[in-house]
Amino acid sequence: MNEVNQSVVSEFVLLGLSHSQNLQVLLFVIFLIVYLLILSGNIVIVILITIDRHLHSPMYFLLANLSFVDIWLSSVTTPKMVTDFLRENKTISFAGCMSQVFFDHCIGAAEMVLLLVMAYDRYVAICKPLHYFTIMNLKRCAALVLISWTIGFVHALSQLVPVLQLPLCGPLEIDSFFCDIPLVINLACMDSHDLDTLVNADCGVVVVTCFILLLISYTYILITVHQSSKTGASKALSTCTAHITVVLLLFVPCIFIYVWPLNITWFDKFLAVFYSVVTPLLNPAIYTLRNKDIKHSLKRLKGYFMNHRVRVNT
Repeated sequence: MNEVNQSVVSEFVLLGLSHSQNLQVLLFVIFLIVYLLILSGNIVIVILITIDRHLHSPMYFLLANLSFVDIWLSSVTTPKMVTDFLRENKTISFAGCMSQVFFDHCIGAAEMVLLLVMAYDRYVAICKPLHYFTIMNLKRCAALVLISWTIGFVHALSQLVPVLQLPLCGPLEIDSFFCDIPLVINLACMDSHDLDTLVNADCGVVVVTCFILLLISYTYILITVHQSSKTGASKALSTCTAHITVVLLLFVPCIFIYVWPLNITWFDKFLAVFYSVVTPLLNPAIYTLRNKDIKHSLKRLKGYFMNHRVRVNT
């Protein structure tokens, strides 16, 4: 294989999810619908929480930020994937590839830390209800959200810098639907074992640490509520089960992609789709749309538009 000077690398070839033309058309329709649902569902949540004063609380502020993050998490890879289903030559520029690497890790890490912040919010609400609004005021929530984005930025930068310095070998083909660090490293004209270890360790610090802290937080919440009230334990179990479902959907694919890779191409593609498409779709349904306050807010918004239409017509 010939070494390619990185200064002259202009593009990479993405091999995509399938080589079957008929299957690609079907996947185009499916993922286009899914992406539109992700955008519409999360945008509605952000708008509801922004305009409805009944939802101006720390918990809903964090939920709005989660929806905002999910919009961008899905937008890093899904639009490119959807348009590539209709293209014979699936290429991505070097800058576009590096942008996907950076934003995928930045937004992904920010969401993991944000989920940890939301678990802390539930812990304070359930275990220290009398001090909730003192501890979790909007100013502190905004600071925690800023910290989550800062951690995401630092993590993504630490992943991107080593990749930018890699000597690359042709052909520059990536066997996936988007650029990701393990796949780009495989193109290096060097022994990449040490770099793979560094990348896995870097990802492990974020992924495994957040995952363990989240499981500890929800376990502690359930134990605390169970000891105080059986009725409360049932309600908390329902809430925490939904939250833990989201945590598993996000973290398990990331663990097998970045921390403990199995190096099975079709399985890695499946996990990547799950992480970047399925999770942002399910988050609104699990975290927000099943929430009573959100349902009431939707009814109020619907009633407002119905009354406004009646006034216009009369």
